[in-house]
Amino acid sequence: MSHYHFDTLKIRAAYDPSLHNQAVSPPIYQTTAYEFQDTKKAAALFAFTEPGFLYTRVNNPTVDILERRIAELDGGSAALALASGMAAISYTILTLAEGGGRILASPYLYGGSTDAFQRLFPRFGIHFDQSAAVIDNPAELEKEIKPDTKAIFVESIGNPTGAIADLETLAAIAHRHGIPLVVDNTFATPYLLNPIQYGADIVVYSATKALNGHGNLIAGLIVEAGKFAWGNGKFPQLQEPEYLLRDRSTGRKRSFLEVTPQAPFVTRIRLTYLNYFGAALGPFDAYLTLLGVETLSERLQKQVENAKKVVAYLEKNEHVAWIQYSGLPSSRYYQQGKKYFPKGLPGIFSFGFKGTIAESEAFLDAIQLWSYHVNVGDARSLIVNSPKTTHSELTEEEQRKVAIEPNLIRLSLGLEDPEDLIADLDQAFATVFGAAAQKERQS
Repeated sequence: MSHYHFDTLKIRAAYDPSLHNQAVSPPIYQTTAYEFQDTKKAAALFAFTEPGFLYTRVNNPTVDILERRIAELDGGSAALALASGMAAISYTILTLAEGGGRILASPYLYGGSTDAFQRLFPRFGIHFDQSAAVIDNPAELEKEIKPDTKAIFVESIGNPTGAIADLETLAAIAHRHGIPLVVDNTFATPYLLNPIQYGADIVVYSATKALNGHGNLIAGLIVEAGKFAWGNGKFPQLQEPEYLLRDRSTGRKRSFLEVTPQAPFVTRIRLTYLNYFGAALGPFDAYLTLLGVETLSERLQKQVENAKKVVAYLEKNEHVAWIQYSGLPSSRYYQQGKKYFPKGLPGIFSFGFKGTIAESEAFLDAIQLWSYHVNVGDARSLIVNSPKTTHSELTEEEQRKVAIEPNLIRLSLGLEDPEDLIADLDQAFATVFGAAAQKERQS
C-alpha cells in the first residue's frame, strides 16, 4: 500500500518503457493501425496469445496508459476507456444482461441513465427494477432480486439529489445472490471514494466530468475489480468457448475466463461491443484526460472546500427552501457520507429555490460568474435547473418520485474564490428579490 496520502505514484504509473520511453508527458499515438513486425507476431496478436496493439478502435498506446492508471487508482484488475460515460454504462449493461435479464437499480440517477433504462433497454430484452430500497432501505432489497436479475446498479452519490449508496451492504447482498455490484462513481472519482474497497465489482465513470475536469472532452471508463466469480453459471457469455478466441493454428476455442481470468468482463466488452459497435476513445482525448488526472486531488479538494462555504451561505438565505447536501447533519445520508467520504463530499449539490419558476429562471439569467450548462466536476463553477435540463426526459411525476422538485437548482463547484461565487449568487438573488438579499450575509 502506498504511504502517500493519495496514490500519487499511481497517477504517474503505467508506462511501459519499451513503448513510451518514460516520457514526462504521455506520448500521443495518433495512429490508426500498427506494424505487426512479421506474420508470426500478427498471428499471436490476433489469437490473443500475447499483448499488443491491433487497431486503434480496439486499443491504442495512449489510451492504454489511461486505462492502466485508472485501474491502478481504483484498485481494479483492468479498465476500458470509451468515447463517453453513456457508452461505459450501456456496454456494461448489454454485457451483463446479454440475451435478456433484469437490473436492480437505484432510482436516484442521472436523467439520461434513467431514460435509457426505462425506454431503450427493454427493446433489447433488458428490464430495470428501479427501487428506492436500493438506497433508502437495503434490508428490504433482497425481496426484489429475481431469478433473472443480473446486477445491482447505483451511483455512489446520486445526481442531483446527493443520495449516498451503502456500498458495503449492497455488495454483500449482491454477492449472496451471485450477481455483481456496479457503481457509477463519476461524482466522487477514486480520490474521494474507492468503491472496490467496499465490494464493488464494476465501476463506471463519465470521465467527461471530474476525472478530466476541464470541460474539453467526452470520455467514459469501465473498471473491473477482478474478484467476482463470473464462472458461477449466471454469465455464460464469459465462460463459454468463443469463436473470436479460437487458436488459429489448432482451431480450439477458448472462453474469456480462460484467456483473461482476472478481467474477462472488460476484455469481452473490448473485443465485442467496442470492436463491433465502436465508441472508441481517441488518443488525443485520452491524453487530455491524463492531464486532468494529474491534478485530480488538488481540484477535488478545492471543490470540496468551496462547497462547504457555499452551503453555509445558502443555509442562511431566506430565498432557499431546502438544501440536498449530505454533509449537513439534517441530511438522511449524513452518516453514510461520513463513512464513505472521509475526505469530504464532492462539490456538487442542489438547493430549492423559494419562489416561482419564472423567478428561478430570472435568477439563473442574472448569474454572471457561474456557467449555466449541464456538465459537472469542471474547473469552472456550474449552475443548472436540472428538472428543465439534465432530467427533462422524465415526467414531472417521475421527477418527484426521485426527489427532484420543480424548483431544484444544481450547483457544481469549481476552483474560483468562494467569496466571488457567493457574491455572484448574492447579486442574482438581489436582481430577483431586491437589495435586501445582499444584506443577508451581514446579519
